[in-house]
Amino acid sequence: MLNSPWLYPLLFVTGLVAGCVDSIAGGGGLITLPILLGVGIPPTLALGTNKFQSSFGSFTASHHFVSKNVVSMRDARLGIAFTLIGAALGTWTVQQISSGVLGYIIPIMLAAIIVYSFFAPKFGEIDVHPKFNRTTFYVIFGLALGFYDGFFGPGVGSFWTILLILGLGMNILKATGYTKVMNFTSNVVALTLFAIGGNVWVAIGACMAVGQIIGARLGSWLVIHKGARFVRPVFLTMVVLTTLKLIYSRFF
Repeated sequence: MLNSPWLYPLLFVTGLVAGCVDSIAGGGGLITLPILLGVGIPPTLALGTNKFQSSFGSFTASHHFVSKNVVSMRDARLGIAFTLIGAALGTWTVQQISSGVLGYIIPIMLAAIIVYSFFAPKFGEIDVHPKFNRTTFYVIFGLALGFYDGFFGPGVGSFWTILLILGLGMNILKATGYTKVMNFTSNVVALTLFAIGGNVWVAIGACMAVGQIIGARLGSWLVIHKGARFVRPVFLTMVVLTTLKLIYSRFF
């Protein structure tokens, strides 16, 4: 497949679709990583290339949300700092010990999120009173989710969005915007380490990145113009698919 003339068109379309989906609800890696592995790229190189191309999508989405005043960088800067620290610690730690145990825990946590979301029909539709002050929230969850993304990764966008809704009382539109900023932060840390190790295929990553940029702009526009009632079902669908993928990978 690596010598096929259809390789680069396929990867471009994959990046475009993943960038759009990821900007709306997260889970773009469920689309891109299987394709990269499926065309015959070795796993470590596929992971690094995936971080390369997804960084363009998360940056584009972040920039769009910031430019439309959905995200305040002043409010997000503490979260960015602790997410960066957490991601660096997680990426270092995963090279020291096995991350397999998390493969059993995460699907259960995501399944609980799905159940909660369905039994709370107004979940994320409006801003509500925050349960944490902003500093405490970002110190705890910036470190924790940054660490998790560097250590293991799957579902981190879903966790960010849900915790921003539950912890800081954001509506799902605003939470999606802040999630992309935090995703971009941890993506860059992981990408840097993969690049240092020579595990990024730049030509393939660049092709997908072009699709990611276009898709991310489209997805971000849809989030802003369609609002929470549009984002919520897409978000729940991606959480369900992420959960099923993790359960299948771990237990079958």
